Amino acid sequence: MDAYNDLIEVNPKIMMGKAVIKGTRLTVEMILESLAAGESMDNILRSYPRLTKEAIHAALAFPM
Repeated sequence: MDAYNDLIEVNPKIMMGKAVIKGTRLTVEMILESLAAGESMDNILRSYPRLTKEAIHAALAFPM
């Protein structure tokens, strides 16, 4: 099983079918863009308290 399967879902009823962290409306795309822009993992976690390090790692492993 892939590392992201338990933490990421794709549902056409949530965020127009974009991949999101389960139980949130935080998209994998938003997480990756934040990291690419130089945002630190700790800062992202502070900004989104429901997010976990494991979820960020899952976003990084998710095939886009």
